[in-house]
Amino acid sequence: MSETDVSTAPRPLLLADGRPAVDAWSLDPALRHLNHGSFGAVPLVAQERQNALRAEMERAPVVWFPELPERIAAARTGLAAFLGVDAGDLALVPNASAGVSVVYANLPAHHGGEVVVTDHGYGAVTMGAERLARRWGGRVRTARVPLDADEEQAYEAVMAEVTDATGLLVVDQITSATARRFPVERIGAEAARRGVPFLVDGAHAPALLAAPLENLTCDFWAGNLHKWACAPRGTAALVARGPLRDGLHPLIDSWGAPDPYPDRFDQQGTLDATNYLAAQTALDFVDSTWGWDAARRYMDELAGYGERVVAAAVTALTGEDARVDVGMPVPGMRLVRLPDGLADCREAADALRDRAAAELGVEAAFTAFGGIGYVRLSAHLYNTAEDYEYFAERCVPVLGEWARAARP
Repeated sequence: MSETDVSTAPRPLLLADGRPAVDAWSLDPALRHLNHGSFGAVPLVAQERQNALRAEMERAPVVWFPELPERIAAARTGLAAFLGVDAGDLALVPNASAGVSVVYANLPAHHGGEVVVTDHGYGAVTMGAERLARRWGGRVRTARVPLDADEEQAYEAVMAEVTDATGLLVVDQITSATARRFPVERIGAEAARRGVPFLVDGAHAPALLAAPLENLTCDFWAGNLHKWACAPRGTAALVARGPLRDGLHPLIDSWGAPDPYPDRFDQQGTLDATNYLAAQTALDFVDSTWGWDAARRYMDELAGYGERVVAAAVTALTGEDARVDVGMPVPGMRLVRLPDGLADCREAADALRDRAAAELGVEAAFTAFGGIGYVRLSAHLYNTAEDYEYFAERCVPVLGEWARAARP
C-alpha cells in the first residue's frame, strides 16, 4: 500500500489493558477472518459464560429445565431493550431463517395467495416462500431490483409486484449477497395501508443498525444476534406485532404450547438454550469496552478502507473498475467486483470461499448476483487495516490467476 492509502486507515481498536481487540476472541491466528457477516464471532467472555451455564445445566438437569423458561423470559427482556422493542413482541429463535419459517408455518390459509420476494433475497428464505406459495396454490412473484437502485427505484420495483392476490410480502432489511439496504420503512407503511402482511428479513440488522425496528411498520421481523452483535451462535429474535402475532407457534410443540405469544417459545423441551442466556454478556462486553456507537463507526470506516484497497488491487490487475455502485449501501459491509470467471453463481461462489480458506488462509465471503461475482467485505472490531492490505497484496493476484484458468 502507498503511504497515502495507509494514512486513511482507521487505527486498530485496543482493549482496556492495551492489548489488540482480537485477543478478546478465540479466532485462529493462522487465518485472516474477513467474513464476520456470515457466522459472526463470539467473544471469549460470552463463550466462558455459556460454558458456565452448560456446566450448571449438566450438574442438575432436573432443576435446570423446569426453571429455564423463566430465565429465557428474563433474557428476552434485555435483548428486546437492545433492539428497542417491547419484550412482549419478541420471541427467541435459533436464527433468522427459523423465525421466517415460524411465520410461513403459521400464516392462515390463503387459497391462491401469492408471496412477493426480491431477487436479492436469502436463498433459504426464498425457498420457504416458494413452499408456502405451493401450499396456498399460488405462486411467488419476484421483484427485480438493480444493484444500483436508489430508494425510490427499489420501492417502486417491490410495490409493482404487489397485487390483490398478495398474501405475504417478504423483503430484506439488509441483503446478504449484495450488502445493500431496502427501504423497508416506506414499503412497510404502504403494505399496511393496503392490508398486506409484511415480513422483514433483518438477519444482518441487529448491532449493525443502531435501532433496526425504529420507524418500521411490519407484521414480522427476524434478525440474528449471533452476527454483528456477537452473541453465541443460534441466537436470533422474532418480533411480531399486529393481529397475526398471537397465531404464531414454535416449530416444535412443547409444554408451553398453551401459553400466549411469546411465552410459548420459552419452553422447547431439552434443547440447549444456554446461547440465549449468554447473549447479553456479548452485548455488554462490546458496550462496556468501546460502546456500540463507536464500534459501528469503526466497522464502517474499516470496511470502507478495505473496499478502497481491495478494489484498487483488482482494478490494477484487470484494468476494469472493480468498485461497485450499491444503491443503498450499509455500514460495515462492502462489495468489490471479482475478475471475470470467478463466482458467477452461488455454487461457484461457495466453492471459491472454500478454496480461499484452504489455499490462501482467508475466510472471505464470495457472492454472486446477476451472473457477476463479488467479494463481500465485512469488518468487525477484531479486524484491522492490515487484514485488507494482506488480501489486496497477497490474495488478489492469486484470484486473478484462478480467474484466468477458469475462463475458456
